[in-house]
Amino acid sequence: MTLLGVGAAASPRFRPAGLLVEAGGRAVMLDGGGDASPSGPVAAWLVCDPRCELIADIRRRAGALGVRPAVEALRLGGLTVTPLPVAHTSHPAYGYLLERGGGTAAWAPEFWEFPGWAAGVDVMFADAAGWRRPIRFAGGVGGHAAALDTAARARALGVGRLVFAHVGRPSIRAIDAGEPLPFGEWGVEGRTYRLPR
Repeated sequence: MTLLGVGAAASPRFRPAGLLVEAGGRAVMLDGGGDASPSGPVAAWLVCDPRCELIADIRRRAGALGVRPAVEALRLGGLTVTPLPVAHTSHPAYGYLLERGGGTAAWAPEFWEFPGWAAGVDVMFADAAGWRRPIRFAGGVGGHAAALDTAARARALGVGRLVFAHVGRPSIRAIDAGEPLPFGEWGVEGRTYRLPR
């Protein structure tokens, strides 16, 4: 699992949040777009929000690779990828549970409420658009959880390794100010993370 980007949409510092997952000699892209796009072939390009800000760019880039962006389950070289709902906005949005052998990971880069299905995963890639306070969408139709709340919830629910992979401006300001995370770590673009066996 390689993070191609860790930014919220229109981030001034990071590429869009995106994860390239490789298993059994094949790859699948999760979200991304823009400069956070695969350089080689993929078996599928999965998205969490089929109406996201970058969907036109993702459609174009996915089409050039011969796939279409979708929300769907798949198996890839012993890896099972399952879309599961997240509370995020007024229309359906998803995260993905990745399972291989006994190892589990959650890709949940955008949510308003911590997804219960991510409890106890070995690795969780999570939303950090907000820092101390959640970001509420206009009209009260969801938004983004605060990184500090997500850290506390992930720790309480037994997440093994928490990696923030959708970093917004409030969290960038916290990083620049040297504010520590009580649990978890900032995702690093280009870093590869592995599921435990």
